[in-house]
Amino acid sequence: MLTTLRIKNLALVADLTVQFQPGYNVITGETGAGKSMLIGALNLVLGERADRSLIRSGCDTCSVEAVFEVGALAPALNRLLEDNGLEPCEDRQLLLKRSFTAGGANRQFINGSPASLNALRAVGEGLVDIHGPHEHQSLLHPARQLAILDAFGKLEEDREAFGALLRRRQEVETAKAELVVDEKTYARQLDLLRFQVAEIAGARLQAGEDEQLEAEHRRASNAARLLQLSQAGLDLLSNEENSLQVQAGALGRTLQELCRLDATAAPLAELHEQAAAALGELQTALSHYADKVELDPARLQELEERLNLIHSLKRKYGASVAEVLAFGEEAARKLRSLEQRDAELARLNAELEQLQAQLWKAGQALSKRRRQVIPQLTRAVSRQLADLGFKQSRFEAALTSLAPEDPPSRMTSTGLDTVEFLFAPNPGEPPKPLRAIASSGELARVMLALKTVLAAEDQIPVLVFDEVDANVGGETANVVGEKMLQIARKRQVLCITHLPQVAAPAAAHYLATKQLRNGRTISEITLLNPEERVTELARMLGGQSEAARKHARALLQPG
Repeated sequence: MLTTLRIKNLALVADLTVQFQPGYNVITGETGAGKSMLIGALNLVLGERADRSLIRSGCDTCSVEAVFEVGALAPALNRLLEDNGLEPCEDRQLLLKRSFTAGGANRQFINGSPASLNALRAVGEGLVDIHGPHEHQSLLHPARQLAILDAFGKLEEDREAFGALLRRRQEVETAKAELVVDEKTYARQLDLLRFQVAEIAGARLQAGEDEQLEAEHRRASNAARLLQLSQAGLDLLSNEENSLQVQAGALGRTLQELCRLDATAAPLAELHEQAAAALGELQTALSHYADKVELDPARLQELEERLNLIHSLKRKYGASVAEVLAFGEEAARKLRSLEQRDAELARLNAELEQLQAQLWKAGQALSKRRRQVIPQLTRAVSRQLADLGFKQSRFEAALTSLAPEDPPSRMTSTGLDTVEFLFAPNPGEPPKPLRAIASSGELARVMLALKTVLAAEDQIPVLVFDEVDANVGGETANVVGEKMLQIARKRQVLCITHLPQVAAPAAAHYLATKQLRNGRTISEITLLNPEERVTELARMLGGQSEAARKHARALLQPG
């Protein structure tokens, strides 16, 4: 759900923060008060085109920030963020920010990290659907409509099984393409693979070998200096007239005399003994270390040659020994396949033929189930549309399927079908695609009907409705409010409305107003308390008369 929306310097807004509630949120206010500015702000933060003319007069920068509680969407959303090199959601919260300047600078952030506009748009598509005279309406896209049909019919497993078969076919076709080449290319590939396999195998690489060799090389190349330092350390410890051992002896004698005169100084003598013993251990260890340092030019040359070979292989085949070995294994596999090209081609062709038959069988079965589901969907949506005032409208779903003679390449991961939702609001008119509906009010009510039917299946958590009450009145307005409330039991709903019957069922009611401050007009949006709701609903009903206020209170009564 959308928990917080902050807008700075957008149109008439100076600095506004709105905290939204779960369930059904409604925004009302006089025409021009700034209600639709919320839609514009959401569009911006979800990656839509920035209109710099909306930057508040006298300001250079505009910004919108949104905080979403993503809940169960977090795992899938984190995978999308990871694919785009972005930080995952912490505590299941997603932070989006968009800013742009009058000079043309445009920046966007996801969870605090700079992001591309495409990444912002991809994230937004799974979070918010905005229905009204604005874009960002996923239900208008045929691919989304097919997903809705499958969700309604619970066909996702069949669809995924078809997609898995198609992915396997693509893998086999890729493997076949690697084998189907002309003879000159075939000979070149054989020679190259044989050379690569022989070169890597001949090196007899061991995992982690380069790190061990580099450490040994550092010691061997610095052997003379290591010996010099070791000897200098031994001289300081014991081999000079003023060495540490000599000084430690003198110190010991001094402390013994001190203890003879004052028995309480005994701990000092004990500390001296420990220090003297440590110096002796250090001398022994350093002596053993010096004995192991060898000046061996032949071994140094051997190490350098081996490291040069490994570095040469890394430049060709991978950044590490592990990657070089993996390259060698893959090259060996390709070589075996090429050397047995005829047999391998026959095997791949047989598998392709089998996969194609399986794809047609699975695709046709999926198409059949979709055609069985379509009447159920259209009936359910038609019932909702009748409630919303479209008594004689027609809603249809047109399914188009590939034929066996069509090229197999036209199959997609979703099957053999495309679907288009069609609607005719008035009798005698032919149904048209939803995207061709001219009236935003009609479109919004069709979307409301679909969303009511699909609320349990659709995974987009935030639904925004603007102008759903266009050309609506009377009992239909009551139904619109009931539909909103029904959807809000499973999703967060934000609705901009002029109708009190649509506003009354909301769990949270916000009022958009214009104020004059310091000679400037600003838009504000505030959450109303119960008494303020009565006043606002009475205004929407036509005034502040006692009858209007009584009617407003009646609308707010549950049931």
